[in-house]
Amino acid sequence: MTTRPPSRGGSGRKGSGAGAGKRPPGKGPGGKGPFGPKRHFRTAKGPERERQGPRNTALDAAQRAAALRGEADKRAPWRPGDAPEVETDDAWDAPPARAPRAPRPDSDEAPRRARAPRAEAPAAPAEGPTRREQRAAASATLASGVQTLVVEEDEAEMRIDRFLTTRFPQLPFTRVQSIVRKGELRVDGRRAKPNDRLLPGMSVRVPPLKLDAVGERPRSPQRDATDAEFLRSLILYEDAEMMILNKPFGLAVQGGSGTVRHVDGLLEALAGPDGQKPRLVHRLDKDTAGCLIVAKTRLAAATLAKSFRSRAARKVYWALTAGVPRVPQGRISTYLAKEEPTDADARMRIAQHGEEGAAHALTYYAMVDNAAQKVSWLSLKPVTGRTHQLRAHAAHIGHPIVGDPKYFSIENWALPGGIQNRLHLLARRIVIPHPRTGKPVDVTAPLPPHMAQSWNLLGFDAARYDPIVEAPES
Repeated sequence: MTTRPPSRGGSGRKGSGAGAGKRPPGKGPGGKGPFGPKRHFRTAKGPERERQGPRNTALDAAQRAAALRGEADKRAPWRPGDAPEVETDDAWDAPPARAPRAPRPDSDEAPRRARAPRAEAPAAPAEGPTRREQRAAASATLASGVQTLVVEEDEAEMRIDRFLTTRFPQLPFTRVQSIVRKGELRVDGRRAKPNDRLLPGMSVRVPPLKLDAVGERPRSPQRDATDAEFLRSLILYEDAEMMILNKPFGLAVQGGSGTVRHVDGLLEALAGPDGQKPRLVHRLDKDTAGCLIVAKTRLAAATLAKSFRSRAARKVYWALTAGVPRVPQGRISTYLAKEEPTDADARMRIAQHGEEGAAHALTYYAMVDNAAQKVSWLSLKPVTGRTHQLRAHAAHIGHPIVGDPKYFSIENWALPGGIQNRLHLLARRIVIPHPRTGKPVDVTAPLPPHMAQSWNLLGFDAARYDPIVEAPES
């Protein structure tokens, strides 16, 4: 009669005697061995090993490899003296590579050499399309379906909405904001906000866009010449990297609903041979006049935008406000939120800390002069850059800006004779580090015509000392 060895699940696996079922110290989970961590690994030593008998060294290599891989259908029957199997929950850690076997002295076998990895031949540089051709191709496929764009090095730190308007200039800015707000855009697989910043190598997934089949209006050389001449008449400062314009009252910075003429569109007339036009770095309200910075290169745009985010740029505004502040110099610190979050040009309201959509806004102000306790000339220094910040803060302290259609709400208040009912707000001065040299660029804008008229009627001297320079920078 043939005697069968005990099964794997029987007592033969665990053995018997005094040492059965005990884990030798230092050999449990977490111990080290040639095959990595010994998880659930148990070995018999001492008397137990002698009871099991000598290890069966005749088990062939294929069967041992199959046992280590956990292939149950290929395992050899268990025999007394065999070592227990390795059981792990993780993937098996392969043993370290062994050194090549040295030939015996009396053998004619030649020494074996390790085969070096085959080096891949460098790919020949392919002549890709130019940036202008890439933009044209992207525009051509804009409405054809989903596409994925890769952020390039010179697009680093660019806002996601600015990235889309740069890649697709025929797409209205309001449409871009709508796409991002509804979550139709993905950056590295995640939803993006309009003010999110991009890094080189990020992938931007653009959804199919249903646009009306309207051909791009051909640009007229005469119109381009007229627009270029108009923009050059506004330049307050210019070099190879940037320029600062004196934006007039009533000219929008960007396009929107019903807005045809704006600074961003006029900059097309200054595009270079490669099709790249100067880029906006920040924005001003349509009815706010004064200093507007424009970058001539992508690198300059990224550097200047970073200066604004880090608050390295210092700005001074002049305003004509109703009434006279009780405190001639002060600090306004509130939280602002949009009354209608879905409206890009919605009125801002004073909000509470922690409220959804609320952002902190900080402004320093100083009264330069006043006229018969009726109106005041205020100099304002915004530390933060929230939408309508100065207009909302002036109204918050009870002295709204003269001519402000959104925030002026004083009943039975009449304009002094001769003063036009236009927004009296000027981006008077800006100081910002140069994008290449880092040296400060300090530029001052003159009063727009309607404010110059008011200053003359009220007897204000534009050359008077401005006490806002003494206000803190943060």
